[in-house]
Amino acid sequence: MTRGQVLLVGLALLAAGAAGYGVFQASGFEGFSAGIAASLLLLLVVVGWTGTYLLRVVSGRMTFSEQRRRYRVGYEAATDQALEARFASLSPEEQQRLLAELELPAEPKAPGADPLPAGGEVPGAPTP
Repeated sequence: MTRGQVLLVGLALLAAGAAGYGVFQASGFEGFSAGIAASLLLLLVVVGWTGTYLLRVVSGRMTFSEQRRRYRVGYEAATDQALEARFASLSPEEQQRLLAELELPAEPKAPGADPLPAGGEVPGAPTP
């Protein structure tokens, strides 16, 4: 929420208090009674609003948390796609070398496809 929005909410609450005072006076409350009733109504609104805020804080559903979660999911998807595209652009030899450096087992790109030819030799690789 921006500062301007906070100011608008404050002005709206002030206007609601004045309107409540007018409504209570029109419904038969006199003088201080209308002011007390309007104040009580505003107090209940503010306490309810604060309660919903605290509930969102405890449950982790605050606006910033949601924005951060969505950003993280989007960022991870974008970087995963970029890394996968970069890995796919490498030659099979470079892929195997990189996987060996990371000490990860080679995973075939297509289901059931073997990244190495029969015998496990990489074409063009020097033989020991």
